[in-house]
Amino acid sequence: MRLLFAGTPQTALPSLRLLLESSHEVVAVLTRPDAPAGRGRTPRPSPVALAAEQAGLPVLKPRRLADPETLAALRSLNAELAVVVAYGALVPEPALAIPRHGWVNLHFSILPSWRGAAPVQHAILHGDEVTGATTFRLEPDLDTGPIYGTVTEPIRPDDTAGDLLNRLARTGARLLLDTVDGIAAGVLAPRPQPTEGVSYAPKITPADARISWSSPAFHVDRLIRAVTPEPGAWTTLAGRRIVLGPVRLAEPQHAPGATDDGSLAPGEIRVLAPGEIRVERDRVLVGTATTPVILGTVQPAGRRAMPAEAWARGARLAPGARFE
Repeated sequence: MRLLFAGTPQTALPSLRLLLESSHEVVAVLTRPDAPAGRGRTPRPSPVALAAEQAGLPVLKPRRLADPETLAALRSLNAELAVVVAYGALVPEPALAIPRHGWVNLHFSILPSWRGAAPVQHAILHGDEVTGATTFRLEPDLDTGPIYGTVTEPIRPDDTAGDLLNRLARTGARLLLDTVDGIAAGVLAPRPQPTEGVSYAPKITPADARISWSSPAFHVDRLIRAVTPEPGAWTTLAGRRIVLGPVRLAEPQHAPGATDDGSLAPGEIRVLAPGEIRVERDRVLVGTATTPVILGTVQPAGRRAMPAEAWARGARLAPGARFE
């Protein structure tokens, strides 16, 4: 079957590569325009654009899919089916009507949960234990189309959004190929989405990724993992922005004065105020609304990420220092 592939980030590459190795013919790739990247903010092609060019495929980078010239270019491809993996823009109704079999979207959630731009991030943030990937027929409304197939994936306690997306990109690619095979063979029909269990996953902005140290430790842990690697969890120290990697929860804790002489037994830690930093011999603790957390990596502005202990040695933190 003649396919148009629409995708933009690294996450879409396993699907593109699997389709290129299949019996189907990818006739062109649709991706977002080159975007500024790096310190020089130089426009760079997307990972999908680079992979497509290496494979010798025509690459379309329209700013608007609804433009007449773009629609004409899509019609000229004579694609029978378009497949979408994290393209990064809505497909307008005139474009949806072009391929004979429509458009199939690979979405990284078990629909109808977490419709929208950041399903994996919201699944981690809300403490889901299982997520998955779904193929569905694209409709004008946001992620509402009928479903072709679903695979599930457990969320591990230490998963970041990057870890989970990498796994879903691989398992989802196989689901997408099976879906395309089924449509080509005429043996697969989509079923309507359930009307119950609908939830939404809007894009997470850098402002959303700021850590609130007055939140419980479990929420701090989930937030950091949900926004790692993008946009990156951050806090400030003395007004300077610092990006933090995943943390661990510290157990157990004791309030000051909990022991007769006020000393600490091995493995015990005192309660810290929200954001308060305590540097110990082999770890760095930060207070939350509940249990403190143990920092993993720390990345001050303009520097590389480093282990928290190395950062603390060079930061010369005053007693009582705290993240704002």
